[in-house]
Amino acid sequence: MKKITKGQVFAWLLALVPLVLAAAVYSRLPEHIPMRWDFGGEVGYEPKWHLWIVAGLSPLIAVLFYVMPNFDPKKRNYDKFFGSYVGFQVIMMLFLIVMNGICVVEGLHPGTLNIPMVVCLIVSLVIAYMGNIMPKFRMNWYCGIKNPWTMSSEAVWTRTHRVGGRMFFAAGLIGLLGAFIPNNVARFVLLFAPVMAAAIIPTVLSYLWYRAEQQV
Repeated sequence: MKKITKGQVFAWLLALVPLVLAAAVYSRLPEHIPMRWDFGGEVGYEPKWHLWIVAGLSPLIAVLFYVMPNFDPKKRNYDKFFGSYVGFQVIMMLFLIVMNGICVVEGLHPGTLNIPMVVCLIVSLVIAYMGNIMPKFRMNWYCGIKNPWTMSSEAVWTRTHRVGGRMFFAAGLIGLLGAFIPNNVARFVLLFAPVMAAAIIPTVLSYLWYRAEQQV
């Protein structure tokens, strides 16, 4: 992609934050830090140098986000939703910053955060944001609801992403509300069940719309 906007530069700067954070606190961290949490609240500890691997994912993903459209057969369509594509990069970099921040905070001060609540909140915000920008996506191979029917018809793509966008936004709001329920199982059910519905229903509709289009 040829465009390098202020938003794109901002996304790249955000991608470096986890590495800066790791460098700033590394000497103060214990030899093993919490990096995994299961549904039952059990914490998994790993050597602190693993933090560099997690932090290094951000710049790697940022580079992939910028390079991948060049290999997309529909790469010219990115100009039609470039602002939304950059916004998607920014929200993903912020998500990775939070994930790295959780490991750092819990490594320095174990028990500070309610991990299930924080994870549900941040994931729900990402999903709601994705739902908000999804109707702006144009046909491509990397972003959006991609299946044989959306990739075969611009009209089906557009209808699917309008419906999918509303559903993902609603799923994100449900997840946000569910994050405050003091039960981990309920939190994750209210997060993942709506997301599954938001993924499955538009897919089924895209098939039906494509069939109807072919019969005209």
